[in-house]
Amino acid sequence: MRIGDLAARTGVSVRALRYYEEQGLLKANRSGSGQRHYPESVVDRVDLIQMLYAAGLSSRTIAELLPCVEAKVSTPESRARLFAERDRIDAQIAGLTRTRDRLDAVIASTGSPASGCTYIADRDVAT
Repeated sequence: MRIGDLAARTGVSVRALRYYEEQGLLKANRSGSGQRHYPESVVDRVDLIQMLYAAGLSSRTIAELLPCVEAKVSTPESRARLFAERDRIDAQIAGLTRTRDRLDAVIASTGSPASGCTYIADRDVAT
């Protein structure tokens, strides 16, 4: 199948598919005129790549893990890498939670005339 067909089947842009190829995540056969052609099995691979990106993994990490994931082989190294990625994401979540909590405190401290800020009351807005 050609790259446009793959894009339509997977919902992934042609540009993203070319990027996946540049990163070594996909491999296309080339026609005599240089057009990319993919086997049917690549649809599942693109779906897997998308799932791993949605999980927050980088293209480098995906490239390292794809052989294990596709072969359904779980090695100590691949599990360690996945745990490390989960820990990284947990740290990001914790940081975002702290930031949100600080913002909530700012909102609470400025939400009344007693805050010392010039207070403008909410108004009903006619639509």
